[in-house]
Amino acid sequence: VEKWLHFCREREIPASDGCSLRKTLSNAVETRDWSIWGLPTDDVSIDSGIIVTRSRRWPLMIDPQGQANRWIKKMEAKNGLKVTKTTEANFLRTIENSIRIG
Repeated sequence: VEKWLHFCREREIPASDGCSLRKTLSNAVETRDWSIWGLPTDDVSIDSGIIVTRSRRWPLMIDPQGQANRWIKKMEAKNGLKVTKTTEANFLRTIENSIRIG
């Protein structure tokens, strides 16, 4: 972000100090909801949450502590998220139905 601000200032493009993804692409209500659903409130987690919720495709989440996994499950529970494992007997059928039905 600092490099971007420096780039803008060199070219006399107006830019606010303290620019961040949180201030630009999110709001306090949304980040509070994320916190309630289990996402940590540090800047890296919030920025990652913004990327996850704003991306057009499925982002890769490296999540050794399982925080993102729990957050996604709680956040998407209202949308009927189904969780499956490769060891389940109906795994292939679940995947096929998910692709077909959505």
